[in-house]
Amino acid sequence: MQELDECDKKILSQLQKNNRITAEELGQMINLSTSAVQRRLKKLREEKVIEADISVISPHAVGISITCIVDVTLHVGSSKVVDTFKSLISDCHEVTQCYYVTGAYDFVIIVNTKDMKHYENFSKKYLMDNPDVKQFYTHVVMDKVKAGLGVNI
Repeated sequence: MQELDECDKKILSQLQKNNRITAEELGQMINLSTSAVQRRLKKLREEKVIEADISVISPHAVGISITCIVDVTLHVGSSKVVDTFKSLISDCHEVTQCYYVTGAYDFVIIVNTKDMKHYENFSKKYLMDNPDVKQFYTHVVMDKVKAGLGVNI
């Protein structure tokens, strides 16, 4: 992958704010032709600099009212156990983010559920009844102060 130049960075900054902006509008904003912007966008997507073009959905609009941040410690840190847990969590639709981390915990996961009963069922199935999980700590989010998928460019 090549180093990003200033035009690429400007394009990416604008797309993080609004990915529905047209190539023509982007070109006007950064002083490039529409076709030059389109070529750059194609390259940025092919090189996976732009990983996805998505719409961010309001959790409340689809009945999600509880977000939990869960710290998970496994009994054994072997690669097989870690990979098994990664696979299990990757297939779980309640988990929107999962991080394999250093420090006191092995994983930090973000879980979205309809209500506390839904979270209880999730935690029983994926954490309490999982023989590889030594312990877990749940932090229930009271207020989303800042959350985003953007990166500082």
